[in-house]
Amino acid sequence: MSRRLIILGAGGHGKVVADIAMRTGYDEILFLDDDPELKECLGLPVVGRTSETNAYEGDFFVAIGNPNTRETITNRLESQGKTVATLIHPSAVIGHDVVIDEGTVIMAGAVINPGSVIGKGCIINTCASVDHDCMIHDFAHVSVGARVVGAVEIGERTWIGAGAAVSNNLSIVPDCMIGAGAVIIRSIEKAGTYVGVPARKIK
Repeated sequence: MSRRLIILGAGGHGKVVADIAMRTGYDEILFLDDDPELKECLGLPVVGRTSETNAYEGDFFVAIGNPNTRETITNRLESQGKTVATLIHPSAVIGHDVVIDEGTVIMAGAVINPGSVIGKGCIINTCASVDHDCMIHDFAHVSVGARVVGAVEIGERTWIGAGAAVSNNLSIVPDCMIGAGAVIIRSIEKAGTYVGVPARKIK
């Protein structure tokens, strides 16, 4: 039986998502994007705008980096009764009892260890690691090469930057931006942008 995936967002993130989809059994992949100049992505067709989801049948995936936009579109798809896919690259290492919610992508080389829960619409990016007993809430993003140590809780829509590290037994509130290479050694209780080693909030 043919498997169709409609990807919303035909940028760089969409390209990586499409590659994972091709590796995991989807044999028809279409894009929706709001840039009228875009006609293809990874050699696959861009067939309409992101508002036109009702015109298509199949599984859907929101490949948009902005967490608020990702959340809004995912909620719209759910209200339309659409199936939102979960995509896991074949090279990812996933602990046997890990829970991964719909709309999440786990990219190449990522590791998620036992006891962890990954929420809806999350991005666990290339070669990122999430150790044991972590809770990554909805629409959070653990960027390329980031390290989340054991028993960490990351709030909704929080973005852990490339190469950043979060020490064990900490929590980060929703709507934070953790800069590339930052090191988190204390729990973060106020939303904002944090950079440096150790990380500090910036205005």
